[in-house]
Amino acid sequence: METSFAELHKKEAVNLTDGKRLGRVSDVVFTYPEGRVFGIVVPGGRGWRWGRAEMFIELKNVKKIGVDVVLVDIRSAPKPERRGRWGAPPEPRCPPPPPPPDRRDYGDYE
Repeated sequence: METSFAELHKKEAVNLTDGKRLGRVSDVVFTYPEGRVFGIVVPGGRGWRWGRAEMFIELKNVKKIGVDVVLVDIRSAPKPERRGRWGAPPEPRCPPPPPPPDRRDYGDYE
């Protein structure tokens, strides 16, 4: 099946694994002299300030290109690193202090 970028750009990518909508196809990655297609680029998750972060999907993960949707199979999407307050890495948690040594009762001194 042949499709142009103008047609592909109108289609939305949907993950088959969890059913999430990844966004419309924003770019196609290919090699210049050979013309071999590597994959597609979709907006993916939301960025912090300047729009969205892009997600590259390899061509082997594209399962079906339909009339109005591109079905992809992404088993494990990379999860963002968890951050603490203000974007800093979370502070490591300290182990609980050791229990105090056994003490004698004051009744022993009377």
